[in-house]
Amino acid sequence: MNLTKNTRRAAAAALTVPILLFTAACGSDDDKGSSGEPVVKVEGKAGEKPKITVPKDAKPSDTAVTKTLIKGNGATVKKGDLVRLDFAAQTMKGQNLGGSWTPQPGTKPGAPRTQVVSEVTDQMTQQMLPPKVMSAVAGQKVGSRFEVEGTAKALIGEGLNPQSGIKPGDGLVWVIDVVGAKKVDKKAKAEGTQAAPESGMPEVKAVDEKAAQITVPKGEKAPKDLKEQVLIKGKGPEVKAGQGLIAQYTGVKWEDGKKFDSSWDHGGATAFQIGTGQVVQGWDKALVGKHVGDRVEIVIPPKLAYGPNPQHELAKNTLVFSVDIVGTV
Repeated sequence: MNLTKNTRRAAAAALTVPILLFTAACGSDDDKGSSGEPVVKVEGKAGEKPKITVPKDAKPSDTAVTKTLIKGNGATVKKGDLVRLDFAAQTMKGQNLGGSWTPQPGTKPGAPRTQVVSEVTDQMTQQMLPPKVMSAVAGQKVGSRFEVEGTAKALIGEGLNPQSGIKPGDGLVWVIDVVGAKKVDKKAKAEGTQAAPESGMPEVKAVDEKAAQITVPKGEKAPKDLKEQVLIKGKGPEVKAGQGLIAQYTGVKWEDGKKFDSSWDHGGATAFQIGTGQVVQGWDKALVGKHVGDRVEIVIPPKLAYGPNPQHELAKNTLVFSVDIVGTV
């Protein structure tokens, strides 16, 4: 997810394609896909990196073509569900457009892959998958592999970035594995008796269906190291690295106590992949190993938040988050 003033800022990194293929101001048109057959060949099992072969004389369809290559045995994905996906993308000329199978820089051997965690929608909510590709996840079963191909105009439309070097008539192909899916209650929150804040920790007051009120203690200096406290102990399963963390959260700046972001301001509970560098380091360090149902307060110094990105507007701030873990995917 790209970090602009108009986007959610709990995440600090994103699984981006090497070239910015499409712009943020992108929607979908009325074309929902074609029943025609794909022209490319895809080999490999779901859960393994696909091999994509394009015949030399292949001509891309001027409408989106979607085909299920391997049918999974899991639940059927519906629009509005939160999903975790693997993907590989390329042009029909063989140009790599990125994917989850290539390890991100600095990834340790055996670490979970960086995957797409997002809501199934036909609107542009992040810059990993075009809306036409993302919306095609609806109707697939968990465990399935499917393909979407067509011209850049058919798949991306007016949102195609001219600086990408991709022309409207160029053929594009995405191969998607549906790793997991979860229906989410947008109003979900942690339930239970909340503990009092430990010495030096801000006070958290959760308000129904509104951003939490977080009060930074007066005269208290911001900690130089990560601080965390479980305010409500949940009874759900442990959160593991690589999962999609479904959360209700609010973040404020320690320095002035002002809110800079909340999931309640964006329609409610949302999801981020945890433990793979897709969120600020403080989230990865504090939330992996917690449990579904927990309410966790986290105080994150700049070095574990946006400090590594000096151009970010919050680079010098210590951040305070109240995070309700309401599920995983």
